[in-house]
Amino acid sequence: MNKFELLGLNDALLQAIKDMGFESPSEVQEKAIPILLQEDTDMVALAQTGTGKTAAFGFPLIQKIDVNSRKTQGLILSPTRELCLQITNELKNYSKYFKGLNTVAIYGGASITDQATQIKKGAQIIVATPGRMQDMVNRRLVDISAIQYCILDEADEMLNMGFYEDITEILSHTPKEKSTWLFSATMPKEVSTIAKKFMRTPVEITVGTKNMGTSNVSHEYYVVNARDRYAALKRLSDANPDIFSVIFCRTKRDTQKVAEQLIEDGYNAAALHGDLSQNQRDLVMKSFRARQIQMLVATDVAARGIDVDDITHVINYQLPDEIETYTHRSGRTGRAGKSGVSMVIVSKSEARKIKGIERIIGQAFERKDIPDGREICEVQLFHLANEISKTEINHEIDKYLPSIAELFEGLTKEELLKKFFSVEFTRFFNYYNNAQDLNAKGSTEVYEDEGDSTRFFINVGAKDDFDWMSLKDFLKATLDLGRDDVNRVEVKDSFSFFNVDSSKAEDVIKIFQDFKHNGRHINVEITKKSAGKERSGGRKGGGGFKGRDKGERSFDKPSRGGDKGRRRSSDAPSGGRRSSSDAGSGGRQGKKSGGRNSSIESSIKRRRSKK
Repeated sequence: MNKFELLGLNDALLQAIKDMGFESPSEVQEKAIPILLQEDTDMVALAQTGTGKTAAFGFPLIQKIDVNSRKTQGLILSPTRELCLQITNELKNYSKYFKGLNTVAIYGGASITDQATQIKKGAQIIVATPGRMQDMVNRRLVDISAIQYCILDEADEMLNMGFYEDITEILSHTPKEKSTWLFSATMPKEVSTIAKKFMRTPVEITVGTKNMGTSNVSHEYYVVNARDRYAALKRLSDANPDIFSVIFCRTKRDTQKVAEQLIEDGYNAAALHGDLSQNQRDLVMKSFRARQIQMLVATDVAARGIDVDDITHVINYQLPDEIETYTHRSGRTGRAGKSGVSMVIVSKSEARKIKGIERIIGQAFERKDIPDGREICEVQLFHLANEISKTEINHEIDKYLPSIAELFEGLTKEELLKKFFSVEFTRFFNYYNNAQDLNAKGSTEVYEDEGDSTRFFINVGAKDDFDWMSLKDFLKATLDLGRDDVNRVEVKDSFSFFNVDSSKAEDVIKIFQDFKHNGRHINVEITKKSAGKERSGGRKGGGGFKGRDKGERSFDKPSRGGDKGRRRSSDAPSGGRRSSSDAGSGGRQGKKSGGRNSSIESSIKRRRSKK
């Protein structure tokens, strides 16, 4: 039996749910749907972004609509055009077996005349952004005087965007006896005011704790000097080769600047902010969904309503002005039961804000160090090896093999491997050789020193159905350690890293000697030891990765081996590249280079000229 049947939904909805492959309702759906179906009541539902709120109000709304009447019966207000269209499409999928039910989206940036025409044809449900809805009400192009249901979705975001007056004006044109359903991730004072003014003894349901972040997201912070913030961002990206992220800045100017710097440095990035036209925004979002853009740099306002699956990281390049906004940012990842990572880059003066965020979201942050050059080279090397190992052989190459074999005649397998992987490894090594330690020194007034620990490599990762949570649980159980004894767990595609106290390092090696998991031999190796705040000092003379300046360009920077069509400038054919900024990040195209050597020379000249 499909568990949705227990909620009281009718056969038409259950068939649509089955078509979409839904099997079990989420917590907010399980709590909200039976109440909204059984009685006409007001409701305040507090649940995080990505928990299935659209279905929680969408299913009951569709079932209660009278399809034989052409009057508008339901109004849904949402903060952005993006979310407005998303809700509309989802409601159409839910109502596919309800003949005669029409849902119309109303939003800015499109013809108001065309939207008015659609409403005149009959729209039982209207999904609208507050600004355009207010405009249409004032022009008398829409009649909401007889609606029975009004839903405020992402209410806190709408109010944060300054829509309080629009919302109150719109609601003043609706009947008092309607049912109002308010869905929000947080409960700031403005949302409470709306609830008190327009709702009658609402039923309140809460998923998790008020303002609490989702448990599927791990929270990390990195303390750097303010001048090294951008260099730290690049370092974090390079340490996560498969990153698919949203990077948050506070202002439109910073958003555009960071995106342009990333594009110039060879990353597939784009900006999303309020100065983009609707067409530019659509192009950016289309490219991001197709993963042609790997790093989307956005303001909080522009990113509201973004619902893109499988975002691996949210990076807070700058902390938001309001702590509650952090909840919305981190909610962009870790959706639909998947895990995600929220990273925060802070200066020493900002580090104290971390504890305030912890209190709001009810979760602890883990302080981590910005990776050094050796760590990044290691990660990129294993990533390349994994990509090669799963590459299917194209047998068109067979006819060239004899000539290729002649070139390597006399080399051992080990020598051949060294030569092959040195092509990529050397490029990263050269880029990060003499890279400086970006981690801020001195007290940050947040946490005590983490002590002496040892970092391990383990040959399992996402391909083995592990994420950071499940791998940490697996390690705790296998090693018989407490929750805090295994830390800094980082899961890559086919391998991972983790830290334990150095006093337990020998035990880890012994336990994993000849250890098998699901019939597969598990290999665990020590990658390095660290001694709290002395880590950076302990590496002196052990490889020379220090002194990297943040202003260096990417022309001598290696390809990160990106998949799905993503590549660096050094990978581009004919020695050139075209930046993904064509999708709307200022419309700029990448520069052409005349080859690797000339690129290095030109970048050196630029750096010298700056001096």
